Amino acid sequence: MFHRAVLTAMALFVQITFLIVIIIEFRHYFAFFYAGSIVLSIVAVVLIINSDMTSGYKIAWMIPIMLFPIFGGLFYIFFGGKKLSKRVRRKMNSVELKLKEALAEKGTTIDALESECSSAANQAKYIQDYAYSPPYNNTLTKYLPSGEAKFKVLKEELRKAKRYIFMEYFIIEEGKMWGEILEILEAKVAEGVDVRVMYDDVGCITKLPKGYDKLLESKGIKCAVFNPFAPVLSSRLNNRNHRKITVIDGHTGFTGGINLADEYINEYEKFGHWKDTAIMLKGEAAWSLSVMFLSLWDYVNEIDEDYSLFKPLREELQDFGDGYVQPFADNPLDEEPVGESVYLNLINRANKYVYITTPYLIIDTEMVVALSVAAKSGVDVKIVTPHIADKKIVHSMTRSYYPILLRNGIKIYEYTPGFIHAKSFVVDDEYGVVGTINMDYRSLYLHYECGVWLYKTSSVDDIKSDFLDTLKLCREYTLEDVEKTPIYKIVGRSVMRVLAPLM
Repeated sequence: MFHRAVLTAMALFVQITFLIVIIIEFRHYFAFFYAGSIVLSIVAVVLIINSDMTSGYKIAWMIPIMLFPIFGGLFYIFFGGKKLSKRVRRKMNSVELKLKEALAEKGTTIDALESECSSAANQAKYIQDYAYSPPYNNTLTKYLPSGEAKFKVLKEELRKAKRYIFMEYFIIEEGKMWGEILEILEAKVAEGVDVRVMYDDVGCITKLPKGYDKLLESKGIKCAVFNPFAPVLSSRLNNRNHRKITVIDGHTGFTGGINLADEYINEYEKFGHWKDTAIMLKGEAAWSLSVMFLSLWDYVNEIDEDYSLFKPLREELQDFGDGYVQPFADNPLDEEPVGESVYLNLINRANKYVYITTPYLIIDTEMVVALSVAAKSGVDVKIVTPHIADKKIVHSMTRSYYPILLRNGIKIYEYTPGFIHAKSFVVDDEYGVVGTINMDYRSLYLHYECGVWLYKTSSVDDIKSDFLDTLKLCREYTLEDVEKTPIYKIVGRSVMRVLAPLM
């Protein structure tokens, strides 16, 4: 009853009830109230039209505002806007500047990539220019096809740390996985290693006790809580840190879909078998993950560190790699949808196939068109989604996109053993992306996210092999299945699509 999540929900309920009471009290002045609501909704639509949002996200907000003019404009003001205060904007500009300085452009790598493939070089240039993250050609990658595989390798690498360990996760939950990692972190603190942990407050609100950051601090582990959740209706609630990053001494890094909780290693069954993936980087590209972590750490703690103090030592780096590796981050406050653009670039440039795994498929018009045009052009487009839902409403909305995709030639499969949480692309035996970015509005527009773009690395072959192995455990969803869908489900899914911006 007195759990923080319950108290927070109660506080939000009180605020919503208060708004409803005000509306009821104004019923005698309904004409004036309605007129005011219409004006507010018109203002919201004008703001949306003139914003830098992508057209798909604009449409996704304009539809519910027009359908519910009394509440639509007010709802957008609370949850849709991203207007920053001058203070926050200054902080963001400072972080962006330090990011650019720390990850100076590697012109020689781009030139080498250009000589191999101009299409690949153009994709890398976009990421370098708009995510401020250069490509590297001296980094080895290891694809980790499950939470269990990542857990094993992660513990091995953590034990090797000599200077620092940075860990940043959306979810941390007490249990076997986090317990064993925490033991290693405590041992490393005793050795003098700089250990830092950052977690998202909403992601952990039901997972960790209140004040857990203070507990970690008492163990010598520096800790930061991202965007502490205040039970007040605000658009700030939307911007969560969905990234999963571990960096060790600047030369070894991990990212992917796997959080630090027991369902990710199938220690217990939550939604059937949990399928997830990660990637390990060894070499200079891991430095980009260090800078991503430091930039957000300094922003949250309002400090200004010298990033050069954390650069990997020259003798710890190798001078070879197998292909090109480019970690990147996506910031929801800069109006540049890097994650979606990386995905669209891959789809639009595909010649043979595009294989995608995603837990959620709630996409805008641009993504639907890109996937459809690729399939109609002869590209083999396959998408794997979960069969067992973690969130029934979101899963139902995912299925609402099946009909249009199937009719346009995209093949859709559901992972029957359970829930697939992996977020990966593999294209034409050449390109791959492994990261934290779901194919839904929240990941593409509202969350802090990250990923790794790959070109001609051995891990691309491993991603493809894992995808094909996963297909053997999937059931193909067909147009016949669509035709068998009860009419009430079709209508319900269509209505729920109005809520797409919140999903």
